[in-house]
Amino acid sequence: MYRGKRQPPLPVRVRDELGELFADAHFAGAFGAEGKPGWSPGRLALITVFQRVENLTDRQAAEAVRADLSWKYALGLELDDPGFDASVLSEFRSRVVAHGLEELVLDLLVTALIERGLLKAGGKQRTDSTHVISAVRDLNRLELAGECVRAALEALSAAAPRWVQEMLDLPGWADRYRSRIDSWRLPASETKREELARAYGSDGYALVAAVYAPFSPAWLRQVPAVDALRVMLIQNYVRTTGNSGREVVKRRRPLDDGGEGLPPGRWRLTSPYDTDTRWAAKGDDLFWNGYKVHISETCHADADVVGDNDGTDGQAIAPPNLITNVATTDATVPDVATTEKVHQGLQRRGLLPHEHYVDSGYASAELIVGACEAYGLTLITPVLLDQSPQARAQAGYDRTAFTVDWDNQRVTCPQGQASASWSRCLQRGSDAIVVMFPATSCRPCPVRTQCTTSKRGSRQLTLRPQAFQQALDSARAEQTSKQWQDKYKIRAGVEGTIRQAIAVTGIRRARYRGINKVHLEHVFSAVALNLIRLDAWWNGHPLDRGHTSHLARLELAELDLAS
Repeated sequence: MYRGKRQPPLPVRVRDELGELFADAHFAGAFGAEGKPGWSPGRLALITVFQRVENLTDRQAAEAVRADLSWKYALGLELDDPGFDASVLSEFRSRVVAHGLEELVLDLLVTALIERGLLKAGGKQRTDSTHVISAVRDLNRLELAGECVRAALEALSAAAPRWVQEMLDLPGWADRYRSRIDSWRLPASETKREELARAYGSDGYALVAAVYAPFSPAWLRQVPAVDALRVMLIQNYVRTTGNSGREVVKRRRPLDDGGEGLPPGRWRLTSPYDTDTRWAAKGDDLFWNGYKVHISETCHADADVVGDNDGTDGQAIAPPNLITNVATTDATVPDVATTEKVHQGLQRRGLLPHEHYVDSGYASAELIVGACEAYGLTLITPVLLDQSPQARAQAGYDRTAFTVDWDNQRVTCPQGQASASWSRCLQRGSDAIVVMFPATSCRPCPVRTQCTTSKRGSRQLTLRPQAFQQALDSARAEQTSKQWQDKYKIRAGVEGTIRQAIAVTGIRRARYRGINKVHLEHVFSAVALNLIRLDAWWNGHPLDRGHTSHLARLELAELDLAS
């Protein structure tokens, strides 16, 4: 069909190379055999992938099914097939999420690539994350309070209009909640803003009380907007009794301001329309309300050739780096809390690497040791250096100058003095060992000023349990070598993958609301990127994998300075 230098479009190439990638049988748990006939879920899954490849809206994707011959070929449709209404795609995503099949399409693609020898366990993989902005407006605390009341009123008015008319005929509510709170300018006066905040709180409590009244239908309590309102009131307001004996509603204030305290950011509601999104910050200049996406991909060396694809010079071309796992969290979850989840996902797919390259945000002593013991992989990552005054100043005796006898629970200083105590404890939730030297030995020591600044004159060391401490010592010593730094450069390539995901699939901004649907979007985006890379490789011009980005070079420079 395609001759000469002309290459087939991606959908045609995918069909020719992979056949029917997503069979309907795999979606049987979500799409039953009974009821009204609908579109093939396997075809809808493939359409959603192509939608991400070209970054199309639902309407544009539905039009492409009707008009694009390459899409019809990939989907196995007749030329005169009329297609479907764009709303079918939204219904498909909702059903997939409701049945917990968010990662199915990536699992099916990975299985097909393993069968063709393009993916396998072992080798090298790398992981990094980026922030994702949610699909809701940013609201301050005052706007959030008013919008939660308005959203609950709107949901109840649609679900039980007669109940609302009978129970909530309160003065001022129609004018106050007619339009979105963030669509008009809030009062500039602090006094008026505080009055408005109290009004929102009082209205919210009145609405929740009416919903939970004994004579109200019990099912009204299950309306999601009502539950969001209830959470917002708990997190932002308190009710007290005033001097006159009447109930007083007031906003919570931070503890350092003498108030009642606010919940931590990881629990704090930010929108009534997406209760999973959270505010977070990274550094001094990045603040966002949304999620994080963690992308893992293979990063084998160019010499590791798999498959039989030939380049223009007749030589075999190394296969592309392929995405093997995607994890989605809310914005407040630190990277280190996701490392184990990533390893579990790779293990489930049978794709655990021998070496896993990550930045320091993903690593801890426990994870370095645990990854080796549980999964047999080596976590290649720069660990935080010793933060003691001696180590930071690179003068005097830091921890490495002391000899630790783990069996006898004793530490010997560079002057030959033995420790006096060995105490196990918890520090910030982690096991630690505090070692103290006797003051009688430290005070007369001729090099005491190089060892401690303690006024008591005795040195104190904090150690981790043996396996963790030895792993930290080994990693700190190894990462200062030129050989390790050259080896670690391979991690930088994952930044190009994140850049590709942002530019091609628009992964930076979530299209949907709720962490499950956002994760579904990320999984389909990962499959789309894999197909783009495979298409380039099948056509004999693989995407460049050896480029080191500007950010990667800065990271390596900072690592050189730290060492």
